[in-house]
Amino acid sequence: MARDRGDLPTDEHVRRSVARTLGSGLFLLVLLGVLGAWFSLGAFTLAPGQAAVLLRLGRHAGTLTETGFHLTLPPPIVLRQIVNVGEVRNEDFGQGAGAESEAATHESTMQTSDNNIVRVSFSVQYRIKDAFAARYRVADPVSVVRDAAQAAMREAVGRMTVDGVLREQKEALTSDVAVALQDILDGYDSGIDVESVQLRDVQPPAAVRSAFDDVVAATQDASRLMNEAEGYRNEMLPRARAEAAELTAQAEGYRESVVAEATGAASRFQAVAVEHRKAPDVTEKRLYLETMEQVLPKVEKVIIEPGTTNVVPYLPLGRASKEQP
Repeated sequence: MARDRGDLPTDEHVRRSVARTLGSGLFLLVLLGVLGAWFSLGAFTLAPGQAAVLLRLGRHAGTLTETGFHLTLPPPIVLRQIVNVGEVRNEDFGQGAGAESEAATHESTMQTSDNNIVRVSFSVQYRIKDAFAARYRVADPVSVVRDAAQAAMREAVGRMTVDGVLREQKEALTSDVAVALQDILDGYDSGIDVESVQLRDVQPPAAVRSAFDDVVAATQDASRLMNEAEGYRNEMLPRARAEAAELTAQAEGYRESVVAEATGAASRFQAVAVEHRKAPDVTEKRLYLETMEQVLPKVEKVIIEPGTTNVVPYLPLGRASKEQP
């Protein structure tokens, strides 16, 4: 064989050498292309609200949550699962197009602590907080949420009376259900976070619905009357307080004026007493004349000097009676 190759012409030998070189180069390029295409399978981009669960040879290798470009080893060495963790998901219970169906009636019919039946329609909003747990810890997250939500709602309704569920404790009911549901999901290690629980409709059974409607109407009327009475009280109390303050101010002013008048009268009396001690006769005469002026302000007064003669006393009785109105 070596002899045969050695017997080949030089140009044939060169041609075969070049062919082998080209074949090796082409195989290398194909191999590099295949390897490049394989490694490109490990490149991916995460959008906002997405997370990538990485499995290296079947074992959890980590969870990527940062948005942007990422590069990992290609499958089957590293497998990835993209999970939407930013979406708020919603599950409705006892409502929708089939609200009157047997399944909807079953999931919304619940018993209260006082052995009454109510129909509670509600909805649960939740999102994925742990992508790996939600993907691999539970088989069906939607079924888990629905079963756990119904259990939590039935437990909370069972602790309340029918009046509390229908009117008085609706906010407490949703709060208790949200806490109980989150505890159940955390116990399952489901990786699900409960955002809120909202009551859509709470109704008594159809057989007694009219009676409950009458009770609700009466309660609303009582609430309206209480609000009206409260408004009337809020209107009258400030007015009464203002009138009381006004009367108090008037009384204070009257007291001050009476005290001032009495103080002035006492001061005048003391001044008169001082003058009386100085000149008793003159003071007494002046007081007498001033008193007569006050007693008989409209009577004509005639002063006659003592010892005057030829004065005839005259009393005009008839004229006085005619002049009276």
